[in-house]
Amino acid sequence: MISMIPNLITIGRLVLVPFVVAMIVQKDWDLAFFAFVLAGLSDAVDGFVARRFDLRSDLGAYLDAIADKALLVSIYVTLAIVGVIPSWLAIVVVSRDIMIVGAIVLSWLLDKPVPIRPLFLSKLNTTAQIAFAALILGTAAFDLMLGGLVAPLSFLVAALTAASAAAYLAQWLDHMTE
Repeated sequence: MISMIPNLITIGRLVLVPFVVAMIVQKDWDLAFFAFVLAGLSDAVDGFVARRFDLRSDLGAYLDAIADKALLVSIYVTLAIVGVIPSWLAIVVVSRDIMIVGAIVLSWLLDKPVPIRPLFLSKLNTTAQIAFAALILGTAAFDLMLGGLVAPLSFLVAALTAASAAAYLAQWLDHMTE
């Protein structure tokens, strides 16, 4: 049962996704912010527990990737729909994840499954996406003024997202042509 703890934490993050989305749609920014922060922290905690106690598993790697994608794609799309972030940023985030999932599925179909291993750049990208979404939600929740910071931070997140997509694409192409 102890070996399941990181996976249960990850599943908890998945369960939070529709709640956070509903809170954003209802513009209940306080609850959206705190639930999102909890989900974001769970991402760090499940990884730490898995590494620290040697509880890593293939299931955990897949669940973590699914939970990250579900959380970030849902939040970015919802924030764009309610007009809090630029739509183009949500499109960049979603496009990267569609590309990654499509590449994984294609590699399976071609009987050359690609191992699921997050790159450092991908971890940096995920951290930036989570931090930016938390900042946006926190700004709405606590009536903070970001002034001109949203545009440059949006471009930073987009650049990291594009760089991560390019790194995964290069790794995938290398794997597929071996």
